[in-house]
Formats: sequence, structure tokens, C-alpha cells
Amino acid sequence: MTLSELAAIALAGGEEILAVYATSFDTATKADASPVTQADINCEAVMRPRLAGLAPDVVVVAEEAVSAGEIPAEADRLFLVDPLDGTKEFINRNGDFTVNIALVEAGVPVAGVVYAPAIGLLWAGSAGEGAFKARVEDGAIVSTEPIAARPAPPRIVAVGSRSHGSAETERWLERYDVASFVSRGSSLKFCLLAEGAADVYPRLGRTMEWDTAAGDAVLRAAGGIVTTLDGRPLAYGKRRQSGDVDFANPHFVGFADPRLATKLAQEAG
Repeated sequence: MTLSELAAIALAGGEEILAVYATSFDTATKADASPVTQADINCEAVMRPRLAGLAPDVVVVAEEAVSAGEIPAEADRLFLVDPLDGTKEFINRNGDFTVNIALVEAGVPVAGVVYAPAIGLLWAGSAGEGAFKARVEDGAIVSTEPIAARPAPPRIVAVGSRSHGSAETERWLERYDVASFVSRGSSLKFCLLAEGAADVYPRLGRTMEWDTAAGDAVLRAAGGIVTTLDGRPLAYGKRRQSGDVDFANPHFVGFADPRLATKLAQEAG
């Protein structure tokens, strides 16, 4: 499969999101206390069968299906799908929400698409095709440009969650000379690293694999890396975890420049 094929599916999902976004939609609360809207449900309903048709041998792990108790079989190849990453941003109507699709092989996110329908931008990347940013108009890609993560400057730009900031994150960042801190929602934080606009993204809070895999894949394709706090690459397809549920992530950090990750690993060692 190609990035263009995955992008086409994300674009179709984005159309469903924008259709709901244009209405006075209702919000419900899931068992884990997170919000859900009809946009989450409609987007996933469109994308799941298309992904299954594109790659019948790849297991589809989608957020709303898992929340409803549909736990797929374990597999070395899987799609991780978040139909609406940043539901709080969607509810607040600030545009910082995305459609996330990632292909994972043997625990590694090897291809990913992050589409922000409200702002008409899409990022994609894979191990074979590199990474690019695209402008979207009327549900179609109208232009693309290659992107690459940048070498870390002497004073770095940090990026963090618009809705989930913490004092713990601020303390963690004290190890670096931070020139500025940018708050963004959803997987857009990974995309800022991938396109050379920021340098580090620490997330010392709760996330699931479908929240991060697509952005992680784009960042890796652009030359960056995502690691746990002890410097190991963040892995996917995690099952039977001691003390946590399937597909839950530990705390992690995204780095535009892998040399910053090496420094973290040396500190942990």
C-alpha cells in the first residue's frame, strides 16, 4: 500500500468529521470519561471497511471499536486508527483535531497519515516514501512538499498539549535550554517536529497507541524519533501489560533530532 492510498482514506474520514462540525452536535461520555461525538463514530465507520479492503491481511485496531469491546486478534501487522484525535479540541471548535491512521509492523509504526480537516492540512510519512505535508481543499490534496525534522538548535522549541499540560512536563523540560513553548492539540505536535518547526514534545500523561502511532510514523519518516523516558523507541501493539490495559502507552518524548534522545538515554543509564 502507498501513502496516497492511506491519505485517501483519511480524507474520506475527514469529510464525515466536517459534516458534523458544521452542525450543533451533541457530546457523550465514554466509560473512561473521555468525550465522544457522532463525528468520531461516523469517521471510523467510513474508514474501517476501506482499510480492510485495502489490506485484508492487516488487523484494524480502531479507538471506538475497542471502546465498544471489539478487541481484535493479536497480529504483527495492524492499522492503528483514531478517527478523531483531539475530541476536546473538536468540541471547543479550535481546529486542533486530526484523523490518524498508522500501519504498524512488528511493533514499529512504518507508515502514517495525520489529517487536520478544519485547517486543510495533511502530513504523511513512511519508511519507504519519506515524509510530506499537503494542503487540502474541498477534500482533495492540491499541493505537497517534502518535510524533514531539523537538527536541534542551541535553544530549542518545545511543544505540548493544549488540553493536557502539567507542572511535571515543565520540570522535565528544565534539562534543556528552551527558547519557547508552543501549545497545540492532537497529533499536530508530532507534525510540528516533523516539519522542522519544533524540537521536543514530552508527554507525561495518559495516551493510547492510536493517539500516537500516526504522528510517530510521520516523525520517524522525517528523521526524528519517539522514545520512552529511558530512551527506548516507543513500541506498538502492546498487549497483556503489567498494570495497564492493552494498547496503553507509557510516558514518552518526541524528538526532532535523535541526538537529543541519545542524551536522554545516557541520563537514564
